[in-house]
Amino acid sequence: MPSTAHRARRRIAAALALLAGAAALALPPQPGAQATPSDGRPKAEAQWIDRTTVVWKGAQRTEARLEFGAPGRAAGRIRLTPGTLTPAERAAYPHLAGYPAFTVDPRDRALAATALRQRLTATQRTPDGQHTTGVQIPGVLDDLYGTRAQHAALGPVFHHGVPTLSVWAPTARTVALELAGRRVPMHRDEATGVWSARGDRNWTGKPYRYLVTVWAPDADRTVTNAVTDPYATALTADSARSLVVDLAARELAPKGWAQLRKPAPVPLRRARIQELHIRDFSIADPTSHHPGQYLAFTDTGSAGLRHLKALAAAGTTHVHLLPAFDFSSVPERRADQRRPDCDLPALPADSARQQECVAKTADRDGYNWGYDPLHYTVPEGSYASDPDGTARTVEFRRMVQGLNGIGLRTVMDVVYNHTAAAGQDDPRSVLDRIVPGYYHRLLDDGTVATSTCCAGTAPEHTMMGKLVVDSVVTWARQYKVDGFRFDLMGHHPKADILAVRKALDALTPARDGVDGKSIILYGEGWNFGEAADDARFVQATQRNMAGTGIATFSDRARDAVRGGSPFDADPRVQGFASGLFTDPNSSPANGDSHAQRTRLLHYQDLIKLGLTGNLADYTFTDTTGRRVRGSQTDYNGAPAGYAAAPGDALAYADAHDNETLYDALAYKLPPTTSPADRARMQVVALATAALSQGPALSQAGTDLLRSKSLDRNSFNSGDWFNALHWTCTDDPRDGADGNGFGRGLPPAADNKDKWPYARPLLADPALRPDCATRTAASAAYRDLLRIHASEPAFGLSTTAAVQSALSFPLSGPDETPGVLTMRLADLVVVFNATPQRQPQTVPSLAGRPYSLHPVQAHGADRITATAAYDRASGTFTVPPRTVAVFRRS
Repeated sequence: MPSTAHRARRRIAAALALLAGAAALALPPQPGAQATPSDGRPKAEAQWIDRTTVVWKGAQRTEARLEFGAPGRAAGRIRLTPGTLTPAERAAYPHLAGYPAFTVDPRDRALAATALRQRLTATQRTPDGQHTTGVQIPGVLDDLYGTRAQHAALGPVFHHGVPTLSVWAPTARTVALELAGRRVPMHRDEATGVWSARGDRNWTGKPYRYLVTVWAPDADRTVTNAVTDPYATALTADSARSLVVDLAARELAPKGWAQLRKPAPVPLRRARIQELHIRDFSIADPTSHHPGQYLAFTDTGSAGLRHLKALAAAGTTHVHLLPAFDFSSVPERRADQRRPDCDLPALPADSARQQECVAKTADRDGYNWGYDPLHYTVPEGSYASDPDGTARTVEFRRMVQGLNGIGLRTVMDVVYNHTAAAGQDDPRSVLDRIVPGYYHRLLDDGTVATSTCCAGTAPEHTMMGKLVVDSVVTWARQYKVDGFRFDLMGHHPKADILAVRKALDALTPARDGVDGKSIILYGEGWNFGEAADDARFVQATQRNMAGTGIATFSDRARDAVRGGSPFDADPRVQGFASGLFTDPNSSPANGDSHAQRTRLLHYQDLIKLGLTGNLADYTFTDTTGRRVRGSQTDYNGAPAGYAAAPGDALAYADAHDNETLYDALAYKLPPTTSPADRARMQVVALATAALSQGPALSQAGTDLLRSKSLDRNSFNSGDWFNALHWTCTDDPRDGADGNGFGRGLPPAADNKDKWPYARPLLADPALRPDCATRTAASAAYRDLLRIHASEPAFGLSTTAAVQSALSFPLSGPDETPGVLTMRLADLVVVFNATPQRQPQTVPSLAGRPYSLHPVQAHGADRITATAAYDRASGTFTVPPRTVAVFRRS
């Protein structure tokens, strides 16, 4: 289960903390005491799941009650009698099916609305004393309010220029609007729990917050929170206040926005995606007039934009932007952002000083990946020319225009699975300070789930699910975003992601200005944490999303291409494109020659499946000689093939998580491998994704051999380790330092255990590719994109079509280790990852006319152009470390 590396590290720490907490909770609570979990929150083992039923872990099956009112002075009681869950309740709460259930006395059900706005506890008297616990209330809130509130228009809504501000706060005692320094009363709708205030035209542009007075179970007191709007559409700097803004206002539309012409849509199965961080793109580009900003994508003469334009011309269809919504980890005003004070370019390539200097300013500089959401539906302010106001709205739209103008559609990386904070004391906690205990997923003891690294949200709750759908639709309609990549999508219910798809499909050019059906969706379908194995709901995981038209990242071929897994203790574990068996390094982790050969051949089976689109029902002969389906091929104990159709699985060889492809190969290839050969192996690795059925993604700069100086987790490593360098120079005095390799040892927090492996590599100047090598690798990759874009056979739409057109004619026990031969309609593709020129004879093709694809025959790589075909024998001969595509003449 690969996930964002910094999140994995934090999850481990969180797990250790929870284990320590579990030990502390092993003793039973004293009679009459309310136990406290390890995070300081009062324990809440009772769950009020709807107006008729309470489930209480650890209770006895005898009468109990809910008590509400001030501490020590219960204002009322709701009687509970032992009961059972209905089939519908069991289906909705499968993780609670084994716990005691209680039925709310019909005479007391009318008290629910009152009880939910006060301190609420569950109490039971047993022979060994009185037991009390807190009560989790999301289920009953959904039952009482959610069905009607899910249709409410929240946030700032304008009608003929007049705004109404609305917030869902069903448990609040009062809510007032703090508008430009004055207090405005808000009115509660009893049916929905929505509080609203209708304003006038003068409200437009004014800053506001909500003043929410509410009982907070985690604080065990009534609090009044001054909090920004979770449905905000604009903000002041550093997210201090929401702004009353109408996104449809003409003054926020850049010139030509209403008539924006987009590149022709492509089906998801044909998408070729560049994953890109907005700041990385331009912060070090001397040809950009707006370094680190949205407007860098309007700098038509910049080196970065010219490179993206070349990729688009070759066949790249989308740019996937790492989080661009408002996040919490960066000071938005440039004057507040700190910079390392060391002379970084002057330090040795294997020094630890660079990372020390970067670490000192890491939490106050202008850099972070941004996976710490604050406001889901406002552009991040640090990328705007002015973070205070609506410049971010206009400039985000200009960015979309700029990308569309060079032939690229725009994908947003969205992170609805967690928030930057929860609780009442952290100003970064927005949702939990409006409806405490509702928006986050709570474990059985009432603590907030943190398996995603941070305070995990609960999209299975009606109003969190609504927030996801409403936010995505706003980005699609108001910002004309062309796709969404869901971070840790497996923590969402499948139903939630399908609701997003349905809402987007309803958008039409005539009514909404966008064609929602052309918007692509994909995400991380990893299966882990408290929701794993459909414990709480049917998850949006790899297996479950098959057949939906929504893709999930496929780790199968990725691991086979690179070798091992992202979490290996020894980073030198090799794979297909890193020399396993065919060009072994000295690592004992690879095993002996026999073990390497066996593992390499199995890797080749995983790559074959990846080339099919990771289809579950595709049948082929594996390298043992068995005829198998994709679902019968093993991937670490799970079925390797899981897709129902091409487009269900997204292929990739590297992304922002873990080491860049160049850095992974730096660890894995023998140290004596030349930069030119490393570049060729990089293109081989990229080809396994670029020439696959289904969508494919590559990290920006990978075609240029991008390095992060071996940093496996650069989320907070600053510009020094992350910035892209589009302009190439071989001058060692140039601070750009080529592709980024040798910029010092990577930050200790996530890499120190790898420093013994990293230090000799970084110190070796022979591992730094020169400009000619980088340029050649990029050109060879673009040739692969051109082939993919020009050949319809790479866009098959069904398993049956793939089964008919695609085969591996030399697959079986005699298959050449390190070489894959794929036949696809009128094409034959040979992936030669070995250091030798390799002949591949396909007897069934003898006598048929083939020649090297014209894109490669006349392309950038003259070594690939020497690939040959002998018609008499049906033999395709391919140079070392080369992917060659032949076409029937």
